[in-house]
Amino acid sequence: MEQKKNNLTRRSFVKGSSLAAGGIILTPSLLTATPIFNKVKKLKLAVVGCGGRGTGAVSQALKADENVELVAMADAFEDRLEKAYTSLTKMFQTGKLNVKASHKFVGFGSYKKAIDAADVVILTTPPGFRPKHFEYAISQGKHVFMEKPVATDVAGIKKVLEAAKAAKAKNLNVVVGLQRHYQASYIETYNRIKKGDIGQIVSGQVYWNGSGVWVRPRKANQTEMEYQMRNWYYFNWICGDHILEQHIHNIDVANWFIGGYPIKATGTGGREVRKGKDHGHIFDHHVVEFEYENGAIISSQCRHQPGTKHRVDESFQGTLGTSYNHGGSTAVLKKYDGTKIYNHNSEDDINPYQQEHNRLFKSIRNGEVINDAEFGAKSTMTAIMGRMATYSGKEITWDKAMALDHKLVPDEDTLTFDSVPPIVPDENGNYPVPVPGKTNFI
Repeated sequence: MEQKKNNLTRRSFVKGSSLAAGGIILTPSLLTATPIFNKVKKLKLAVVGCGGRGTGAVSQALKADENVELVAMADAFEDRLEKAYTSLTKMFQTGKLNVKASHKFVGFGSYKKAIDAADVVILTTPPGFRPKHFEYAISQGKHVFMEKPVATDVAGIKKVLEAAKAAKAKNLNVVVGLQRHYQASYIETYNRIKKGDIGQIVSGQVYWNGSGVWVRPRKANQTEMEYQMRNWYYFNWICGDHILEQHIHNIDVANWFIGGYPIKATGTGGREVRKGKDHGHIFDHHVVEFEYENGAIISSQCRHQPGTKHRVDESFQGTLGTSYNHGGSTAVLKKYDGTKIYNHNSEDDINPYQQEHNRLFKSIRNGEVINDAEFGAKSTMTAIMGRMATYSGKEITWDKAMALDHKLVPDEDTLTFDSVPPIVPDENGNYPVPVPGKTNFI
């Protein structure tokens, strides 16, 4: 923590941040070098990461524009790629899918060939690999949809921020899968908060509490690298822990509505019920307090514990009233005397997962620019800071966290399934778990 700070202080990091709804920058095409793709030109699409989210994102992209076709796919595992391809062939007629056998790329490093083949790329691998894939896509002049979180370590955050600058300079569209920025109830709430309907936010509570996600047990003859890649949710270098992989949605809403990023975080967490060998070394609960420069305090909770209360929502208290949002399109703003200011009617809402792609392709066609990469990186960094606080039990400041030489992910281009992962089990098959008070930053 006593390392010399680099130039990425929190204040310089926040300054100039794009925190408006969706982080959208509309740039008239005549003032940019961005080509306008007319309505009849076929846009070539590639997907890197063919799991469930990748398959879903491809489906939404193909529905978003009548003249887009999938031409390339890449994944570390051939079986996962083929499963995704089979699922997509059942959803779409020939003409939307034009993936030749030679454009199905498998293994570490396969992302480059898929990206090279397309105009627009979908990046939906486990998040540890996202920074390198995003950097390459932007270097090749591609428009991007990438899932959240955008990194698992500080080194990855810095890489994404640099690529975000390059994307802006090239007028490339970047949409990040923080879909609440494309959801009508959240956009309306944000606009009303910005207008002053509940005054300045002074406190809030954000939650992603549930029973947890899938587990993929170890199979015979798997190398340690293959096992961790298959069971990626439970290893920080690939996943980042569920405070990043899920709870980032709620943390991002706090940043968006407040209009800034926290200056420090304190927290607690651990493993109470999910602590088997197949659960790697991540926590099953995190509780964090984030303090913002304007004095606002946000209480953050996420939990993966079966049989406990499920809650995924955000509440904020302002100087004049309160707001409440639920991911299922509920939004209510009211004064402290109980008078309702706004109650969202979700009957005509477009699915925000679909709307992300609708906006992306419309922007590409019109020669406009959306760039979500900056706020996507900063909200990811907020969650990383929360994880550092829960793992260490220490107060973590933004500036000191950003100054750390914090790198979890090896260079993908050097990996094989025989490579040794960054973390390995002991002789009993158990992984080292962070211990607050003893663990530094992981």
